[in-house]
Amino acid sequence: MAELVNVLAIVAVVALVVVRQFSAQRVGDRKRWWVLPVVLLVVALRGDGALDPRHEALSVVILGASLVVGLVTGAGWGWTARLWQAPDDTLWSRGTRATVFVWAGGIMLRVALAVTAVLLGVHQGTEALLISLAAMLFARSGVLALRAGGIREQYGVSAASPAGGAPSAAGPVMTKGGA
Repeated sequence: MAELVNVLAIVAVVALVVVRQFSAQRVGDRKRWWVLPVVLLVVALRGDGALDPRHEALSVVILGASLVVGLVTGAGWGWTARLWQAPDDTLWSRGTRATVFVWAGGIMLRVALAVTAVLLGVHQGTEALLISLAAMLFARSGVLALRAGGIREQYGVSAASPAGGAPSAAGPVMTKGGA
């Protein structure tokens, strides 16, 4: 029962993150872009469900594949987000149609890994899912921080920008991915 509650909590957090990514989000200073993924990783590593003690080698391979899927999905997510500059020099981002495809592909790959684990008799706890989620958020945040830093250098956008800004009135600075 506790495992089901953990999975439902993770699904709710992922759903919240996905929904938020398709609305305009201010890209702040981003000096601490790595904090949330590290916290998720620490929480995951405190448990003992990341590896199946009966199938250690297989569970390491599946966890490694899950990490790769998380990193690739996160990087794709970061590169397909649209970034633009508001009139007050703040940077904003929003997911695009391409982001939807990245998410769908990542979910399909993650489900395929979970099915593979079940078919091989490898038990994966929620810790494995949290590790994959941490990798995805780490890659996404890193790519956005990298892209935002490039925009700030190229266009002279201040990192310490004022609050507010009308994202709908902003002109695009840089676009990656779909419309």
